[in-house]
Amino acid sequence: EVQLQASGGGLVQAGGSLRLSCAASGFRFDDYVIGWFRQAPGKEREEVSCIDPSDGSTYYADSVKGRFTISSDNGKKTVWLQMNSLEPEDTAVYYCATVLCDDDRIYQYDYWGQGTLVTVSS
Repeated sequence: EVQLQASGGGLVQAGGSLRLSCAASGFRFDDYVIGWFRQAPGKEREEVSCIDPSDGSTYYADSVKGRFTISSDNGKKTVWLQMNSLEPEDTAVYYCATVLCDDDRIYQYDYWGQGTLVTVSS
């Protein structure tokens, strides 16, 4: 069974940092691209980032480029999202997912877990 469990969220002040983790299981890790999306209450899903574990290629949405960094460990089947210079606009539930992703967008989401809440105060 495919499982993707996000963790590491919390409450931080603007300008602070958090590191989110995504533990994957139930599939061959390097056969899938792993991405992060976020959703604030009452708002649509917003893409964040993705990484292809097979070659390390990455994509970042313009809203987080230069502030967030995605990385992976194939042996641990884990993906991280390092978030720096956090802003109140980053407040949302963050989910990791198996995705289809190219160099300018995430265009398909297939599996995801319950997500983890990130709250950034002013």
